[in-house]
Amino acid sequence: MEYRLVSVIIPIYNMAKYLCETLDSVLASDYPNFEVILMNDGSTDNSLNIAKKYAEKDERIRLYTQPNGGPCVARNHAISLSYGVYILPVDADNRISSTFISHAVAELERDPEVKVVCPRAEFIGDRSGEWELPPFSLKLLARKNMIDTCALYRKSEWERVGGYCEEIIAREDWEFWISILKDGGKVVRLPQIELYYRVRAGSKRIVDRSLKLHVTKVLNKHHAEFFERELGGPLHVVRSWSRCLNRIDRFFHPRCVVVSSDYANMSDFVKVLPVIFEHRGTVIYKGRNELREFDIDGQKVIVKSFQIPHLLNRIIYNFFRASKARRSFRYAAMLRRFNIGSPAPIGFCSVSSWFLFGKSFFVSLKSECPYTYRDLWQKIFPNRDEILRAIACTTAALHDNGILHKDYSAGNILFTETPSGVSVEIIDLNRMSFRKIDCETGCKNFSKLQATEEMLEIMGKAYAEARGYNIKTCISLIKKFHKKR
Repeated sequence: MEYRLVSVIIPIYNMAKYLCETLDSVLASDYPNFEVILMNDGSTDNSLNIAKKYAEKDERIRLYTQPNGGPCVARNHAISLSYGVYILPVDADNRISSTFISHAVAELERDPEVKVVCPRAEFIGDRSGEWELPPFSLKLLARKNMIDTCALYRKSEWERVGGYCEEIIAREDWEFWISILKDGGKVVRLPQIELYYRVRAGSKRIVDRSLKLHVTKVLNKHHAEFFERELGGPLHVVRSWSRCLNRIDRFFHPRCVVVSSDYANMSDFVKVLPVIFEHRGTVIYKGRNELREFDIDGQKVIVKSFQIPHLLNRIIYNFFRASKARRSFRYAAMLRRFNIGSPAPIGFCSVSSWFLFGKSFFVSLKSECPYTYRDLWQKIFPNRDEILRAIACTTAALHDNGILHKDYSAGNILFTETPSGVSVEIIDLNRMSFRKIDCETGCKNFSKLQATEEMLEIMGKAYAEARGYNIKTCISLIKKFHKKR
């Protein structure tokens, strides 16, 4: 029988009084294949000397030391140095039973859907009796931490979620369990007492109670989608009231969310954009509106946050007119139906406050086109003429379908060169009008594009041929409107 290596992770910070008891309990384990990684986290008492003596006596122990960085930093550092398939964090003032590791490993190996195996626990120190915890559920995990730090899991899960969050300075195990379990997986609680949890004055668990606001803020920042799904909105400091408070908030601040059926897996992400936009993603443009890039399950996504409109438009958008985000979503889908290139629309989200429209967000896939029309002035393209013709033909396709882009400028025309030709995509779609586009109106649409006489002639000819107009007339009109810009 193969006994997979278990790495027992013990961060140490000023635990000289209890460390021997903890290490003796771990070393008494009946599981035949484990290592112990001790990470001294800048202790100022005798903890390091005690750890050294144990490491010298038992080859299963490896000791490392670091400047004080807190439990998350210490655990991540220790786990990064471990070799085990399974990870078991143990606090340096607690004890485990001799059978805990073997029982927990058996559960993980019995069922690959089990992600976490935790023990029943008994209090020691300033409190006695069993630590009564309710059966595991995601809805309950969203409101309270119901799994102690001391639980067995696969190292691959730690790698998948990026380790323990080093931003949080309390209830860090709660954040970690949410990271691992929010997308599914089973939790098994062993039927017998396997952990002896020490309660003492000044212990971290007691001190952490004063940091509820900090914990709530960090959890909402990193797991907004999870709380949206389980609580209907963010976690609140009064955690048990979160669902009720979110229902009240949605009554006063209604939210409109639409997500394309092709991207239903991103629904939770779109719903929580008002909460997460300022904290996540990479800023790629910031002005009146703001663009950020996100990575959602391996897909690059662009979110455009529109500036809150002035008072009159806040009323108009709330009752009479589609918002810019809604129009961007609708028009992108329309262009794609006409086989006109535009990044795939994912959805939009908007928030109102009573009768006043507020923030709105448009979400699309990131375009695969690396260049804008502006790059034609800054880079050398051997196929420049072909690119100009492709842009003119795309413009013609817009106009043939009765679509006039009212902000048809250099930054809103994207292109790329492929083995099969030039691909063009149009963005920033909220300002469009729909009517029959005649020759003069169509030629005027080129006026914002910086171009030489030669470039205008190439685009004018391609546009005229695509729409069946006189070439000389189109070139003449395009040049005339270009001079007036």
